[in-house]
Amino acid sequence: MADADTRLRENRSGAGAGRAAVVRDALGVGVAVGLSGFAFGVTSAGSGLSLLQTCALSLLVFTGASQFALVGALAAGGNPFTAAAGAFFLGVRNAFYGLRLSELLRLPRAVRPLAAHWVIDETSVVALAQRDRAAARLGFVVTGTALFVLWNLTTLIGALGASALGDPDDWGLDAAGPAVFLALLAPMLRAAVERVVAALGVVLVLACIPVLPAGVPVLVAALAAPLVLVVAGRRPAWFPPPAGAGSAAPTEHGAGEGQ
Repeated sequence: MADADTRLRENRSGAGAGRAAVVRDALGVGVAVGLSGFAFGVTSAGSGLSLLQTCALSLLVFTGASQFALVGALAAGGNPFTAAAGAFFLGVRNAFYGLRLSELLRLPRAVRPLAAHWVIDETSVVALAQRDRAAARLGFVVTGTALFVLWNLTTLIGALGASALGDPDDWGLDAAGPAVFLALLAPMLRAAVERVVAALGVVLVLACIPVLPAGVPVLVAALAAPLVLVVAGRRPAWFPPPAGAGSAAPTEHGAGEGQ
């Protein structure tokens, strides 16, 4: 009996330490990325958007890369419809995150519409890194809460302080959003297909910027994925198979969950 009690206490202690680690990591991501909302607020206000418009973007859109793409295209003189289209297609990736997270989290129907608003790069990265459903749910909720609150708060502060800071380009704040996005994306480029898609997307954007209106290069870069997938489907000798190909599917609580 004593051995059973000892094992039970050890299991509870281990579970508590695991939850604490998830909360720590989730808060770290939420705080670090949430603070960059200040850069968005400054950039958006500097692009000519009003305080209300800037805050509405963070509250209702809440996907940093798309928000930066929209205001960046507007600041460069792009057509509003083209800018919105570029931001939309950049945000489409969240729909694919949602497909994977819906299977992993299995949230109650009543909260799914609210949870869908938090399906972004950061919450997806934290949730998919966990080993079981309970940890994934905890990571998703903590990251989403911290990031949503901080992002909107710092957006407001940045927009209010934009006039005092002057041109955001002088401070390099316009690069903060893309830098954060790249920092989150880089560790996920594990397979050869993913690296080639990213590289080709960069090449397409750089080639199109001098000749196409602002916002359009982002749309052209979306062609990188289908082009590479067509080539990968033919599988030439130099193109290795995707990571994990042929391996058994992970179990709900197995080590492969969320990878």
